[in-house]
Amino acid sequence: MKAVILVGGLGTRLRPLSINTPKAMMPVVNTPFLEYVIRRLSRHNVSHIVLAISHLPQPIMDCLGDGSRFGIRIDYTIEEKALGTAGAVKNAAKYLDAPFLALNGDVFTDLDITRMAAVHKQHRAMITIALTPVEDPSSYGLIETDNHGRIRRFLEKPKPEEITTNMINAGTYILEPEVLEHIPPDTNFSFEHDVFPPLLQKGKPVYAFPSDCYWMDIGTPQKYHQLNRDLLGGRSNQYNINPDNRVVIGRNSKVHPSANIMQPAVIGEDCTLAEDVVVEDSIIWDNVGIGAGAVIRRSIIADNCRIGEGCVIEDSVIADNVTLAAGYKAESGAKIWPGTRLG
Repeated sequence: MKAVILVGGLGTRLRPLSINTPKAMMPVVNTPFLEYVIRRLSRHNVSHIVLAISHLPQPIMDCLGDGSRFGIRIDYTIEEKALGTAGAVKNAAKYLDAPFLALNGDVFTDLDITRMAAVHKQHRAMITIALTPVEDPSSYGLIETDNHGRIRRFLEKPKPEEITTNMINAGTYILEPEVLEHIPPDTNFSFEHDVFPPLLQKGKPVYAFPSDCYWMDIGTPQKYHQLNRDLLGGRSNQYNINPDNRVVIGRNSKVHPSANIMQPAVIGEDCTLAEDVVVEDSIIWDNVGIGAGAVIRRSIIADNCRIGEGCVIEDSVIADNVTLAAGYKAESGAKIWPGTRLG
């Protein structure tokens, strides 16, 4: 099977982390997010992936190359203008001559794609949409189905009195090539608004594949942080944990014996943590230096930052190449932009 992964978004809600780092390349327990997606697809016999990219394409291409290290083929389509979810897939049409997967590149999930493909074939569906349950569907688009799994209705951001199900679009689709005929070329077009509802109204076979497997959209710093916590807590089958030590330290990082690293915590490669540093429930990317006595709690610190002695950073997001002078205190909820020097 082939797959198109949509990784063209600007990652606006993830700023300031996504200004210089594509969302797809954000490290999750010290591995680029998109590598998890690709390895999972490979395990389900996907042999050819097309990455639909626009924002910061070069870091993605440099990291993944032609896919040979994953045992698959990777091609790229680069959008010069925003094409939306459906428009981006249409842009990859020359690679798509059989039923294929399309998936959002910011969703981490343990979805059983092999089973989903079997159900798609069994129903002779034109479209099969993966569904996942959420506690509050009011900020999503919920999907109603009949007793046979055929989709009856799409309802975007329902009012409380309109909620009849907690199942929402999980961002993974299996599509027959004929769906591409309903998408105009070089046009900003959305599956959710411009393709699926009209085909449903025409009576086309559009089915659902509900699943309660692990699912997380990393669209915000809070959800990105939660994904790292969840993997360290064993909530996904895509990461093997040591239940007694939920602290991960990358290669060539030096942690002073007096430093106190409290789980869960992730420290990237080539980092230096001086004496009496405290790190708790935080994610630290690569090449970060933290001075003596600094305290980092419930925060994210991106690449190449320098945190001075005695700094206190709590509930904050620090982008790449930031320098904080000794004694600086980041207030709760602070977001510090790339290249900033403070204190």
